[in-house]
Amino acid sequence: MSYPEPKYFGETGEVSAVMRAADHPAELLFRNGGSADYLATGASTGGKFGLYQWNMGPGRSGPDPHFHKTISESFYILSGTVSLYNGETWIDATPGDFLYVPEGGVHGFRNVSGEPASMLLLFAPGAPREGYFEGLATLGELSEEERKAFFEYHDNYWVDE
Repeated sequence: MSYPEPKYFGETGEVSAVMRAADHPAELLFRNGGSADYLATGASTGGKFGLYQWNMGPGRSGPDPHFHKTISESFYILSGTVSLYNGETWIDATPGDFLYVPEGGVHGFRNVSGEPASMLLLFAPGAPREGYFEGLATLGELSEEERKAFFEYHDNYWVDE
C-alpha cells in the first residue's frame, strides 16, 4: 500500500487546523441523559470521515444489528461498558476496546450495563450522519413506510440476529 496522491501542493504549509475545546456543548441531547458531540462531520472534513462522541445514559439504548452499504464504521470505547455486535455475537467492550466494521459488515451496539458509557464513532467516508442522529428522536411519529424510507436514505439496513 502506498500513500494517496497529494492534495496540497504548497511548499510552506498553511494555518488550517480546527480546534474543538472539551467544554464545547453537545450538539444533540437525548431524553435518556445521553448526548452526541459532532467532533468532525463529513462536511467539515471534505467528506473524508465523520467523528462523533456518543455518550449514553444508564438506560438501555443503541441500535439492533444492521449494516451500511456506503460507509465503514469504527467504535472506540472511552468509558463504561458497551455491548458491541460483530455480526456473530455481542461482546462487552470496555475502555480502550476498538471494533472496525467495513461496508456491508453486520454490527450493532447497546448500553445494557445500567451505567453511563461513552465511545467514539468514526464513519468513513464522511456521510451526513447528523440527519440520521437527529431524526431518531421523531421515528415514533413516522409511518412504517416513512421509517423504511428514512433508514434507506441514511444507509441503514436492519438484519435479524
